[in-house]
Amino acid sequence: MAEELITGGSTKEERYRILLPQLASIIEDEPDPVANMANIAAAIHCSFDFLWTGFYRVDGDTLVLGPFQGPLACTRIKFGRGVCGTAWSTRRTIVVDDVEKFPGHIACSSASRSEIVVPIFKDGIITGVLDIDSTTTSTFDDTDARYLEEAMAILSHKL
Repeated sequence: MAEELITGGSTKEERYRILLPQLASIIEDEPDPVANMANIAAAIHCSFDFLWTGFYRVDGDTLVLGPFQGPLACTRIKFGRGVCGTAWSTRRTIVVDDVEKFPGHIACSSASRSEIVVPIFKDGIITGVLDIDSTTTSTFDDTDARYLEEAMAILSHKL
């Protein structure tokens, strides 16, 4: 039986504080990484009503589309290309206030206006990235970066 997410919290930070323990609980007994990425994407997506929430997995010199919620997405992204490939190559979370101002942005959806990409580390190696898009500019900030990095640390224990 699927768990029902407990949502709430009036601020972004309160919602993340509620969400993080739920994410840990959702994946606690599931060993399959794809299933865990799918449920984490769904939980984050539903908690914040983003345009697109999903994963890209490292496959050689390419990020390959993984589980996601939202409209169709780009299937493959090369190392260092776009926001996702740049987060991978720089090994850091990237917050983009306006995707139209990001050099080399890959427009998978014309509705996307801002984006955050968080690398997933396993034993010091990036195994993928979490990518989230919003329909409004300046959606993401340091609060999102901090809590989404924590969420990816929770996931990395199951990879």
